[in-house]
Amino acid sequence: MLSRVADSLYWMSRYIERAENIARILDVNLQLLLDLPTLDPKRRNALWEPVLRATGDAFEFYQQYEVATPEHVMEYLILNEKNSNSIQHCINAARENARHVRETISVEMWEELNRVYLDLKHVTMDDIERQTPSEFFKFIKDGSHLFQGITDATMMHGEGWEFIQTGKFLERADKTTRMLDANEEVLLPHEKKGKVREPLMLNAILRSCSAETGYRRTYPGYVESDKVVDFLVLNEFFPRSVRFCVYSLDDSLHRISGAKDEHFTNQAEKLSGRLISEIIYSTVDDILGRGIHDYIDELQMKLNSIGSAMATTYMAYSEEAAASPAADAKPAEAKSASAPATTTLPASNQSQATAAKAVVA
Repeated sequence: MLSRVADSLYWMSRYIERAENIARILDVNLQLLLDLPTLDPKRRNALWEPVLRATGDAFEFYQQYEVATPEHVMEYLILNEKNSNSIQHCINAARENARHVRETISVEMWEELNRVYLDLKHVTMDDIERQTPSEFFKFIKDGSHLFQGITDATMMHGEGWEFIQTGKFLERADKTTRMLDANEEVLLPHEKKGKVREPLMLNAILRSCSAETGYRRTYPGYVESDKVVDFLVLNEFFPRSVRFCVYSLDDSLHRISGAKDEHFTNQAEKLSGRLISEIIYSTVDDILGRGIHDYIDELQMKLNSIGSAMATTYMAYSEEAAASPAADAKPAEAKSASAPATTTLPASNQSQATAAKAVVA
């Protein structure tokens, strides 16, 4: 497989997952405002700060807007052409990457992604408001779910499919950690926070990660902050927990290289295996004792390192692109889907020494 193909499949998957996550976060925050009708405008606007932090857009947002009003945040994260992290841009980038690997993905995958792209192409904020934002967000989320289902059902589960999985799970882990970090104040222990926790906020965090049902089946009763952290970071069965995502990422990396479990043939596998061990032997008390922000910040750095190692090993990035944080990569930072590349991926049974020959210096 050409490294440009691996690159396009990986980024196609990440952008689709990112669009879905942003749609869900915005939808949950709008619903939260409906549950808090008595809040004054200043406090209502403050609820959008964690959204911007969770998507990694706070700094760039305030270059264009003075206040994080619902209208401004929605416009910026849905259709703003200057925001390379907006839903529209993510779908456009996913479709462009898919266009360059038409020979690798299935016809059904292309048709579904192209359908979402065309339906979104001429949408305006007025259209979204007339339709109601929740219906629009459902359209984006359903499109992502349908695309992923079609991918699993129609694409050969070989190297290409595995690269799609790596993009999906690395993006999921990134967004889950960002959601926790952005809402650190809500998740602090009671004695540190100094006031009664708002259950609505904890539920909103869970719903932003599609985790409410799974959490309640795991922990019946009241929602508690330490259990939310435990579930979203350490649960081994929930498909958006950090542990599940990193384990799935590591599994796909090993399938790509052909390395045996608990062995590694490249830096990405080494880093993912090490991170799995650290997560498995962590407890929620360890996380809270160290501090949520510090723990999550280190997690994000390690996820970025895995993404950079994948780029170096498989995707023929330039040195500058490979060194940039994968989780924050914008289309201009990532290798263009149309950039020429003749490097081939190592066969699954090749050794690390052979694989190294396929890496572009």
